[in-house]
Amino acid sequence: MIFPAAGSVLMDLLFGFARWANKALMMVAGCFLVAMIVLACANIFLRLVWLPISGTFELMGYFGAVVTAFALGYTQMSKGHIAVDIVLKAFPQKGQRYIQITNHIICMGFFGIVSWRIARYAGTLWTTGEVTETLGIVYYPFVYCVALGCAALALVFLADLVKLFQPAIEGEK
Repeated sequence: MIFPAAGSVLMDLLFGFARWANKALMMVAGCFLVAMIVLACANIFLRLVWLPISGTFELMGYFGAVVTAFALGYTQMSKGHIAVDIVLKAFPQKGQRYIQITNHIICMGFFGIVSWRIARYAGTLWTTGEVTETLGIVYYPFVYCVALGCAALALVFLADLVKLFQPAIEGEK
């Protein structure tokens, strides 16, 4: 590496931004989860007493999509996803590293493309003005949220990929 100080500053910025963005998305996901709980409880109570809240099914679906999408990156950061590494452990250390690099590149590319395509779909929904059936609310913002969650996951894979190259760079110094 020609400029190690500049490289480490850029890596620190990348890691810091990925950490900050995914923690912020996780906090928003938590707020949506609380809203889902309140909505479900209110709907159950009102169903027993009077009439259920109309559109609960729609809102639960959209809120659930936001919660899931916003939690993806943070869960990857904290290594909370299921990983089956029985086969990976059979390889030597260098082979494991190459497999992890390949995996991170594929996952980063996949979720980058998914984010881009979902964002394009949300743009189509925005221009056509589609709304939900029961409540009549626009739902492209929820679709944009899913695209943002996938982009945040791709960012975490990028940061993890850079981390995999970090020991090799430090060994060259």
